[in-house]
Amino acid sequence: MTDPHVADHEQEVAGRPSTGLLTRVNAPIARLGMYLSVTGLLIIVTIVFYQVFGRYVLNSSPTWTENLALVLILYVTLIGAAVGVRDAGHIGMDSLLVMLPDRLREKIELVIHVLVAIFGVAMVYNGWILGASVGTVHIPNLGLPEVVRYVPLIISGVLIVSFSIEHIIALLRGEEVVPSWN
Repeated sequence: MTDPHVADHEQEVAGRPSTGLLTRVNAPIARLGMYLSVTGLLIIVTIVFYQVFGRYVLNSSPTWTENLALVLILYVTLIGAAVGVRDAGHIGMDSLLVMLPDRLREKIELVIHVLVAIFGVAMVYNGWILGASVGTVHIPNLGLPEVVRYVPLIISGVLIVSFSIEHIIALLRGEEVVPSWN
């Protein structure tokens, strides 16, 4: 039989906001990533509008717009995906996890965050290898090195690892990571 005071304490601890050092570092980084992703999306819309305007109104399509929009899409999606990992916006099976007992659910969530962190490490490693392999090549019409296409993969991987570790620590402490948009 469980002590009612222990059960009350467990309910009190579970779900309280995480206040650790990693949370204090990650929350503003995630918020900045969100703002940069939204700003990047607005820039992409502007660039594509300019390209369409140039093509159909001016009969002179700018040559740099497509490549710049493609590079920006990489930054927007990968940084946005990393923020989604921190804010638990990634694909999940919450409906199945809710039906499990608390102890089993917490263990499965822990495994999920460890696997996501491993995926982040793979992103960093492969982004580094791929970026190094094209370091001397330049993107046509932009003059930028091809490596700029792989930088967001590395940044996103580092953020995913950091955000996953934050979730793991919070789970072990019985805390909850508050989304950065709150």
